[in-house]
Amino acid sequence: MKSLLRFILVLVIFLGSISACLYSPRIHAQPLIKEALFYDKLDDQKVQCQLCPRRCVIPAGRRGFCGVRENRDGTLYTLVYAKAVAAAIDPIEKKPLFHFLPGANAFSVATAGCNLKCKFCQNWHISQSLPEEVNYIHLEPQDLVRQAWETNSPAIAYTYNEPTIFYEYMLEAAKLARQEKIKNIMHSSGYINPQPLRQLCQYLDAANIDLKGFSDDYYKKLTEGSLNPVLESLKILKAEGVHLEITNLVLPGYNDDPDLIQRMCLWIKENLGADTPLHFSRFSPMYKLTSLIPTPIEALERARAIAMGCGLKYVYIGNVPGHPAENTYCPNCKKILIARKGYFIQENNIESGRCKFCGEKIAGKWYAK
Repeated sequence: MKSLLRFILVLVIFLGSISACLYSPRIHAQPLIKEALFYDKLDDQKVQCQLCPRRCVIPAGRRGFCGVRENRDGTLYTLVYAKAVAAAIDPIEKKPLFHFLPGANAFSVATAGCNLKCKFCQNWHISQSLPEEVNYIHLEPQDLVRQAWETNSPAIAYTYNEPTIFYEYMLEAAKLARQEKIKNIMHSSGYINPQPLRQLCQYLDAANIDLKGFSDDYYKKLTEGSLNPVLESLKILKAEGVHLEITNLVLPGYNDDPDLIQRMCLWIKENLGADTPLHFSRFSPMYKLTSLIPTPIEALERARAIAMGCGLKYVYIGNVPGHPAENTYCPNCKKILIARKGYFIQENNIESGRCKFCGEKIAGKWYAK
């Protein structure tokens, strides 16, 4: 009987360990911290963070708006360096990036925290949590790069939450990845100051930026942020030569006004170019907007028609698996270049960066080298 009980206990512990590895990584007893970049020291041991447009003035013993940067005796520290709350292999199409290494894996990583408070956040359980409230694994930048190699991932994606708030971690990993010829990509809100963004751009290969709406009022009400810093970030990424795609999550009754969408699309064309891929993504009720209906497909199709009418060449509909607007079409001959279903590629007719049917040059990065 004792042997049986011992066997059951060992089995429970073993299964619990597997569960922990898969779903609930262990918390370190002594969390690692690292001095933050981009801050100024003020009087009375106060500091001012210069990483994002909030420019938080933080007294000693307090944290900034994001909850992950803490003033300890007049020195600002990041509390999430090398503390990954999520690490997974994703199709690069999930970022979404449709014109960058199609079909490739992206080793994806995130920490806790965010510098926005989006009421519609799909990853709110990590983005709106403090570092001490979530489980994490210790994953140093060199380990992150090694994991990318071992999983045959030609890119590392800084994603899920807002990578700006784990800037130091992302920057160090990106430098090492660049040395190993691994691409660096991020999915971000673009809510970051110009100086840190320009420094990051030296090692960044691609970005998908959430342009959440096209009015300051929308940003203030639904994200507690503002629009202009995001527009500035988009222009910087373009000027620095980073491959850029944009996602606009369409919320019924909030940012789906046709005139607003038209102004956004014209701004994209005039400031970033007609070749900039734009993804209109379907909203599903979650977080603080569970009473809101999912985006009608007709609204997404209307938004896409407006964008294409403004002259944008590559406009997609996301979160509607099987919709024809998941595919990439040649802007010249209109034939399917890349056929997709969800995150998976079923057909690729781009050869040497051109449409194989008519020879039209197609904007994007199609090969890892």
